[in-house]
Amino acid sequence: MKTVLRKVVSNTSKLVGAIAIALSVNVAPVSAEQERIVLVSHAPDSDSWWNTIKNAIKLSGDQLDVVVEYRNPPSGDLADMARILEQTIASNPDGIITTLADYDVLKGALAKAQKKGIPVVTINSGTHEQSEAVGAMLHVGQPEYDAGFGAGKKAKADGVESFVCVNHYITNPSSVERCQGFADALGIELGNQMIDVGQDPTGIEKKVSAYLRANPDTDAILTLGPTSAHPTLRALEKNRQLGKIYFGTFDLSNEIAQGIKDGNIQWGIDQQPFLQGYLPVVALTLYNRYGVIPSNHINSGPGFVTKDNVELVEQLAGEYR
Repeated sequence: MKTVLRKVVSNTSKLVGAIAIALSVNVAPVSAEQERIVLVSHAPDSDSWWNTIKNAIKLSGDQLDVVVEYRNPPSGDLADMARILEQTIASNPDGIITTLADYDVLKGALAKAQKKGIPVVTINSGTHEQSEAVGAMLHVGQPEYDAGFGAGKKAKADGVESFVCVNHYITNPSSVERCQGFADALGIELGNQMIDVGQDPTGIEKKVSAYLRANPDTDAILTLGPTSAHPTLRALEKNRQLGKIYFGTFDLSNEIAQGIKDGNIQWGIDQQPFLQGYLPVVALTLYNRYGVIPSNHINSGPGFVTKDNVELVEQLAGEYR
């Protein structure tokens, strides 16, 4: 299997490279200097899920001969993100890739980019409508409510009737959409089933344990990424509930992949972050060089990773998946 996976990684890299070369070969760039594109995310330094996006922008930058920078607020503070975004705009890059973790907090800064004529592509969080409202040319991401609803349908088919949604980023509207979609698919009103746990691993572990003690009849747990999934796994292990409670999560990591293999996590939702990093760099490079860009928003997910297909992706987690 490892040999097959190495071939998959190699073939994936070759395919991605071929696409990039096909898009740029034999046509001289319009700009005289190497383009500079900056990605500004809302993710704190501790969020390992973003490593895949960092890998993607590095690969695309290398293949297209573009300078790509990654900037983020170390603690995940959105006011800090808005400041970083304004500093980025002031530096006059050839393109900006950004998340819309909080539309109201970030729309002011993005209005400045629109006024200066800096092309913007949004990724990961925010809706298509919000992306268009801030003047972005394209959005690459996962429709979060639809992904949550799909997860809820899957859980309902498996017999789930009650749940807790462990929300580690409750200020991000997309995270609430995930929980809401899950609840709606189950036919449950979202209320106390969504808990605000923050981003401290120890705090998350304690809050999950406390909720399960207070609500012992909870059928299922939904976490929204590695930040909340990893401490939840530890809480269940300490409470001797690991493998005894239905557990689904958004996003992937090595620990999540192992949890799926062990039967402790039923599924992980893959929104294909590699595409969220790679495709915007390609799109903005094409726009800067040749004045062309895709006209439709691109849905990068969702897709479910289960015991049936986890071996195909576990070696790629954190790099391509």
